Amino acid sequence: MSRHVTVVGIGADGWAGLGDRAREAVAGAGTIVGSERQTSLVAGRHQAEVRPLPVPLREGLRPLVDDCDPDRPVVVLASGDPMHFGIGRTLAEELGRDRVEVIGAPSSLSLACARMGWGLEDVDVVSAVGRPLETLALVAHPGRRLLVLSRDGLTPAGVARLLDEHGLGRSLMWVLSDLDGPQEQVVEGVAGSWQEEPAPTLNVVAVECLAEEPTPVGLVPGLPEAAYDTDGQITKQHVRAATLAALRPLPGELLWDIGGGSGSIGIEWMRAHRTCRAIAIEPRGDRAARIERNAARLGVPGLRVVHGRAPEDLAGLPRPDAVFVGGGLTADDLVPTVLQALRPGGRLVANTVTLDSESLLFSMFRTYGGSLTRLETSHADAVGGFTSWKPARPVTQWCVVRPEELPS
Repeated sequence: MSRHVTVVGIGADGWAGLGDRAREAVAGAGTIVGSERQTSLVAGRHQAEVRPLPVPLREGLRPLVDDCDPDRPVVVLASGDPMHFGIGRTLAEELGRDRVEVIGAPSSLSLACARMGWGLEDVDVVSAVGRPLETLALVAHPGRRLLVLSRDGLTPAGVARLLDEHGLGRSLMWVLSDLDGPQEQVVEGVAGSWQEEPAPTLNVVAVECLAEEPTPVGLVPGLPEAAYDTDGQITKQHVRAATLAALRPLPGELLWDIGGGSGSIGIEWMRAHRTCRAIAIEPRGDRAARIERNAARLGVPGLRVVHGRAPEDLAGLPRPDAVFVGGGLTADDLVPTVLQALRPGGRLVANTVTLDSESLLFSMFRTYGGSLTRLETSHADAVGGFTSWKPARPVTQWCVVRPEELPS
C-alpha cells in the first residue's frame, strides 16, 4: 500500500521552534520516526508510536514505512532543513517525491552564518556526517570561509588537525554547538594550537582559512609533483594538465585510470568536480596503497583502487565515461576492450614514451581515428656556469571519442 510520509525539520529549540503545520503533523501522527534526541524534543506532544531510524538507513526506510499502521499518518523527524544533507532527499528517492511532504526548518548552516555574520552563498560546506573528513582538503584554501557539519564532538579536533597538516594552521575556528537551543555555545581558537575538549555532539565548525605560507595545491589540473607521494611513476605536471584537458571531466562522470602509478590522473579528475568519480587500476600493491594515500591527502578519499591488471580485471567494473591509459598499453586486446566498455561519446586518452607503444597508438589511430599529439617540454637547467634547456622525454598522446558503432 502507498503511504504518505511527512518529514518535519526540527531544531535544537524543539517544539517551541515548530510552526503550526509542523505541530499539527506531529500531534496527529500515528507513527513518529527519528533519533532519540529528535523524538525527545516532541515528547508529550503526541500519542504516536515512536520508532528509531533503521540501520542501515536507506535500505531500511521503505520496509519501516510499509510496516506502519496504514490508517495513521507517518512523520519522520529531521534536523533543521531535511533537504540539505538530510533524510528528506533519501526518502524522496526511495519512496518517490509524490509520497513525501517536507516541512522544513532553518538549517544549522543558516543559523551558523547568522551567528557569524557570513553570507551562506559565500561559504564552502563540507559534511563529515557519514562522509570522510578528508574532503575538507578540496575547499580549504587561503581566504576561504568554511562550514563543517560535524559527525560528533571529536570532529572539530579532526578539522584543526587536517588544516594544520595542509599548511593552514593559522586558520581561525569557531565551534557552534546546539544552535538555537537553550545550551547554545560558541568556542573559538586557532587550528594549529587547538586543544579544546570534545564539543557537544550537535555542532558546526566555522573556519576562516589562513595560510602560513603559499600552498602548492591549486584548483586546476597540473598539480606539482611535490603534491604527491611518488616513486617516480607519475604523469608529469605539464603533460598531466594536457591529459586532463583531453579527458574533459564533466560532473558525475566516471573515469578508469589504467596503470594508476601515483594516482595523479584519477585524483585530478575527481578534484575537477565534487561529483566526478574515478577507479584506478594498478597491478602493484605498493603503488595501489600509495594511490589511496595520495587521494585522501588531496581531498578525494572516494577514489576507488583496484589492485589488478587490465584488461583481465576490468570485467564487472561500472561502465566509464572516460578512460586514461598510462601503463600496460601493449597488453593484448586492451584498447578494443576499453573502447567496447566506454559509453558512446566517451573519451579514451592514451600516453606513451616508448617507440613500441607509439607504434601501437599509430595503428589504433589508423583504425579508430581521433588525434595524435606529441607533447614535448623542456626545463631550464645549469650547464656549468650557464643555463640551457633540458628536454624531457617526448610523450605521444592519442585521443579518440568512442563512436556509436565500433569498426569490426
